Formats: sequence, structure tokens, C-alpha cells
Amino acid sequence: MVKHSEPAWVEALRRKVRLPRRSELILGIGDDCAIFRPRGASDDLLFTTDMLLEGVHFERRTHTAADAGWKALARGLSDIAAMGGSPAFCLLSLAIAPWVTARWLDAFYRGLLAHRVPLLGGDLARAGRVMADIVVAGCVPRGEALRRDGARHGDPVYVSGALGASALGLATRRGRAWKLHKRPQPRLALGRFLRETLHATAALDLSDGLSLDLHRLAAASGLRADIALPPVFPGATPDQALHGGEDYELLFTASPNVRVPRSFRGIALTRIGTMRRGTPGAVTLDGRSLPPLGYDHFRKS
Repeated sequence: MVKHSEPAWVEALRRKVRLPRRSELILGIGDDCAIFRPRGASDDLLFTTDMLLEGVHFERRTHTAADAGWKALARGLSDIAAMGGSPAFCLLSLAIAPWVTARWLDAFYRGLLAHRVPLLGGDLARAGRVMADIVVAGCVPRGEALRRDGARHGDPVYVSGALGASALGLATRRGRAWKLHKRPQPRLALGRFLRETLHATAALDLSDGLSLDLHRLAAASGLRADIALPPVFPGATPDQALHGGEDYELLFTASPNVRVPRSFRGIALTRIGTMRRGTPGAVTLDGRSLPPLGYDHFRKS
């Protein structure tokens, strides 16, 4: 029985796996993507991996095969977006359950390929339930990747969109919230805008809930964060907006001197707080401590 939280396991593993000196490996465990810098190249390479599990991230009774395929790749593309990068290609290892038909499998790949990211290979196997492990490779100009550890004291904190839609959709299984839960939209163009135009100081995607993901950004930057309630998706509760996972919006910080527009291509950009000196990783909401209660695979229900 695993007794530690997911963040604790990741941190323990990060400490064990150290990057070799004088290596092309620029960033390893602990961010949305790993960064590899080929010698003499003008771009850094980004690598991320994500799993999609039947019964955890999708249900065959409520999600079509195309929904599952779309979501499998969308999760990895959101990581590339958080680093301000552009996707180059993907790899997919797919374990097929006994109930899977050729028609379902064809629709799954159709949903995945709808993102128009080249699929270069992978692996197929059989298992008791469907499990998809996606690897996405991307690129970003040398030294310009957005990371979690770049926020500075006094930087405003922003989120894109309205939060809680995915959690609301999962709870109600209807309306636009349900569609967003099944078909999340990776913010790739927004991520590049944050890097190229706003020169964001730090960023990550909201995959596990604002309370947990902001804690991660603050801890990586060695700061605390003071925030107010973020924009809440219509019909969602404040708890769903703060702790619900799989919104796949972007959380970012910027210099106080940068004018952040109210929206980007119809996506709201809202200031929700400020980074401050203090206990690394601490988050307060309207002056009160906000525990990191987002989604954790290892937390007991």
C-alpha cells in the first residue's frame, strides 16, 4: 500500500535522479516537461508523458472511443502549452481490454489524430482495462521555456478561462461542462503568447486543481502565493474551481511591469493574486491558508 502523496513520491524520486554535469539535459523531474538541449541547436526539445486510464480518466459507458483518444493526447499537449512550446510528434503505448473492438480502436485513433500532431510509433498490448501512455515531444527557442521556478516576489498571478468546468461536468454529465470534461482544449497558442509577448516568469497547466498546482508553482519558485477566488465556471462551486482537476487552463505569473490583456482570442486572462516572500509553497485565499486539495492518485478517499 502506497502511503505517501503523489507530490512526495515525485520529490523523493527527483532527489534520487540527478542530472549529470555537462549534460544536454537542462531540466528533469519536477516540471510539466523535461528539457533537452542538443549541442549547437537553436531550439530546446521538450518531452512529456501522461497516462489515460479506463475508470480513472474515462468510462466506456459515457465516453466515446474518439473522446478517449482526444483526451489521451490533449493531456500531453497541455504540458507542452504550459512550457510555451510547440508540439512536434507523439508516441503512444496502448493496452487494449478484452471488450475493445476494431471499430472502437479505429475511433480511438481518429480522436487522437484529430489534434493533427504526427503519431510516429508506440506499442500495443492486452490488459484487463484500457491504458494509454502518451509521450509528446515539442520544441521551444533555446533558453525560453516557461518553467515553474521562475516566479519572483511581487509578480501578479493569473489564470486563463473559468475554473471548475471539468469537475462540474463529471458531477452532472451534461451541458458544456460535460463536453469540456470529455474534450479538454490544450492552450497551445496561449502558451506561446505568454512566452513570446508577455514574457511570463512562470507557468504550468491546471491538471490537478488550482490549490495543488499553485502550491507546486510557489514551492518551485521558493515563494508563497496570496490569492482571491478565481473565475468560476457557470454552475460550478468554489470548491470545484479551487480543487477540481482537469481544467487544463494555464496558471502563470508575469512581471508587474507587463500589461496583461483581459483576454486572448476569447479566453479570459484574470489576475487572482500575487507572489510573496514566505514559506515556499504556502497559498492563502483571502488571507486564510488554502490546503493543496487537488487531485492526488495516492490520496485515500
